[in-house]
Order: sequence, then structure tokens, then C-alpha cells
Amino acid sequence: MTIIVFGSINMDLVAKASRLPVAGETLLGHDFLTAPGGKGANQAVAVARLGIPTQMVGRVGGDSFGVELVNSLQASGVQTVNVSVDNAVSSGVALISVDDAGENQMIVVPGANGRVNQEDVKLVVNLLPGATALLLQFEIPMNSVLSAAKAAREAGVTVILDPAPAHGDVPDELYTLVDIITPNEVEASQLVGFKIDGREKAFLAAEKLRDRGVKNAIVKLGAQGVVCASAEETFFVPAFLVEAVDTVAAGDAFNGGMAAGLASGLGLREAVVWGAAAGALTTMKSGAQPSLPNWGVFKGFLEERGFGVNSL
Repeated sequence: MTIIVFGSINMDLVAKASRLPVAGETLLGHDFLTAPGGKGANQAVAVARLGIPTQMVGRVGGDSFGVELVNSLQASGVQTVNVSVDNAVSSGVALISVDDAGENQMIVVPGANGRVNQEDVKLVVNLLPGATALLLQFEIPMNSVLSAAKAAREAGVTVILDPAPAHGDVPDELYTLVDIITPNEVEASQLVGFKIDGREKAFLAAEKLRDRGVKNAIVKLGAQGVVCASAEETFFVPAFLVEAVDTVAAGDAFNGGMAAGLASGLGLREAVVWGAAAGALTTMKSGAQPSLPNWGVFKGFLEERGFGVNSL
């Protein structure tokens, strides 16, 4: 039940302040940390820490960040034989500002992620036999995402797309290749062309995404919960109430938790609960990958809240 993650690998440089700056403002912060990140790598770590065999495909630069990023993936149990080192550029970097309420702003410099190409897609293709799902995001070139999704569809492997950062020019064909799409409310607003400000609009957005060919559309509403529309049903899963410290990687944790649930044989509704739990746990700690829960923490969190979890 191997899961493949094809996507970005970044080093996150995180500055914390009492609030987020406005345009043109210099603001004094109170903490700084570096942490391995990147939406692809985060999702790979999120899956692997829940006990699911995970293969990462992507690129790092030929710098000290690249070495650290690969070591971090391996320490979490992610297989990295298909992570390439590109000596022509730096590793990807994300510059992140976080306020005391846990909200964040982010600038991503792609580096090696921007050079992912058809050679990397071939590595994905080689892994598809025996895989149960392919996780994709938009921090690598769109043509590589599309090619990988096509290959996965042909191989009968479930395609899970996190459309972040959101693009206004998503190819129509990509929607038809996606089994599950998981935008947050900002990303969904950009994809469907109207503002999402609550559950009702989120359901409308999910249905519009399904109209484009996506089998299952999920819209993540942060502390408000998650809505989902599929051919069989539409449903809402409330968020788990926790004290948020940092929302960085919460969406990645959701995708990883949901994918792990599906790989473990859960139905979509139960897998979404797993995703919501993983996302909530991630907001309780600082940093991207350092905040992602392991199986023991995850299992205990769900059981404390009345959700029985069988050991993987």
C-alpha cells in the first residue's frame, strides 16, 4: 500500500511576531526557526509518520539545505532514492511569517523544485505498480503535475491533488484525472471564481469542482471544519478544537492523514476525519515537519475524542 508523493521539498525560514506586517511595514519579531518543509515533503512525512510506506519524488539543490532536507525525510521513514540533487540551483526556500494567533503569510522561492521535469515523471511512473495513491501539489511545474496525473490514471492509482498555491490556469484536463481535490477556502475561491465565506459557499465550490470532472471535492475551512462532495453524498466534518500555535503545514497534514486513512482501508468520510485530526494536531506545534504527528500521538488524540483506531 505504498503512497507516492511527487512535489516540492523546501527549507522553511520562519519568523514569528505578534501580528503579520502590512505592506511597507517593518515589524520586530520575537522568534526565528528553520525547519524542513515544502508541500510535497510535508505530505510525505505526514503519511510516513502514520506508518504507511511512502516514496518521495522531487528535487533538492546541491547545497547544505539539500543535504539537511533529504536527511529529514529519511529520519521520518520516507524513501528518498527518487529525490534528485540538482547542482545547478539552490534548494527551494519558503519565507514564512507567523502571528501569535497562528495565522501565516508565505513567500516560496522554488529553486530546484522549479526544475522538476519529465525525467522526474519517469521516476513516478516506475513506482506506480503496487502504489495505492499519488499525492500532487502545485509547487512544481504544472506540466509535470499533469503528466504524473495522466500516468497514475492509466495505472489505476488514486490521484489526490492539493491545488496549492492556487493557479488561475489549471488545465481542464487535470480536473478529469483527479480522484480527490483538497483546496482550502482561499484556494477554492481562486479556482471557482467566487469568495468562499462559510459552509454553504464551500459546498457550492465543491460541486463546481465536481462539475469540472473531479470525482471527490473537499474544501478545507480551517477551524470551521471540512466539507466534501462526492457522487454518493455531501457531508461536513467539524474541526477538532485545539489551541493553535502555528497553522503552517496543517493542510499538508490533512492530506497526509486522509491518504493514510484511505490506504488503511477507511471510507472517504472516516479518512476525512483522520485528515482533520492530523491537521489539528499540527497546529499545536511550531514548524512544518516538526509539527506533524506520529502514529502514537495521532492514535491517542482520536481515541481521546471517541474515535476508535485500529493499529496499522
